Amino acid sequence: MTQLLKSLTLTSRPVSWINTAYPFAAAYLLAGGGLDWLWIVGTIFFLVPYNLVMYGINDVFDYESDLRNPRKGGAEGALLERAVHRKVLWACAIVALPFLLVLLWGGNAEANLALSISVFALLAYSAPRLRFKERPFLDSVTSATHFVSPGVYGWLLADSSLGGAALAAFGAFFLWGMASHALGAIQDIEPDRQAGLGSIATVLGAQTTARLVAVWYVIAAILVLFLSGAERWAAVLALPYLLNVLPYLNLSDQDSARAHRGWVRFLWLNYLCGFLLTMLLIYIALTQ
Repeated sequence: MTQLLKSLTLTSRPVSWINTAYPFAAAYLLAGGGLDWLWIVGTIFFLVPYNLVMYGINDVFDYESDLRNPRKGGAEGALLERAVHRKVLWACAIVALPFLLVLLWGGNAEANLALSISVFALLAYSAPRLRFKERPFLDSVTSATHFVSPGVYGWLLADSSLGGAALAAFGAFFLWGMASHALGAIQDIEPDRQAGLGSIATVLGAQTTARLVAVWYVIAAILVLFLSGAERWAAVLALPYLLNVLPYLNLSDQDSARAHRGWVRFLWLNYLCGFLLTMLLIYIALTQ
């Protein structure tokens, strides 16, 4: 049991828990929701169970290719023993289903649709037959959905409509998500090709993918500029991510593993920019 719990914790990627819980929690509050039971249940769900499902399914069904990937076996992906694969899948269902039933019971039709799309994206990314992660471009779209959909769900759960400002903000977030996934795919070009796996990066190559990542970050920043007031300052947060990808604009496929340094920096940038965004949101709330 102790070993299983250790495996479940490792496969859920604790370093990334905040990346899905934060969008939900912040969006729910910004849309007019309060610190009520829906906020508490939703935040806990998107903090741990959601990540367990997302990464647990991935680690089980990517086991063969992960064996060839030197990045796997730590914070960037667990190498689960075959003996625990079935247990991990059962744990994903047992841990997530109670939260989903409660949230569906407490949500409105629009929010429940967003939650359903979010969960479908979790399954479709790695599950057999669907395997969206192996479908170039759809892989980045699905990955972005993993992180943006909790925010959209939180917004709709608070009974707020998706007006122009919300669409601009979520659109920018979505482009950021696609860019970030594509950046992560660059470092795996060689292992993925050797395993016969497709991705946006294996199709476009390292150089073109890196340049597309930079363009998506720039467009995301431009979308944020369509917001009003102090919210526009959030566009500045795209700059660190843009600077992070610049060293790889001329990267060859043979040297694509070098992009791993950029991915590690990206993980830390999320904490820095998340902190700065929180400070900006607090300032906006206090000055309104």
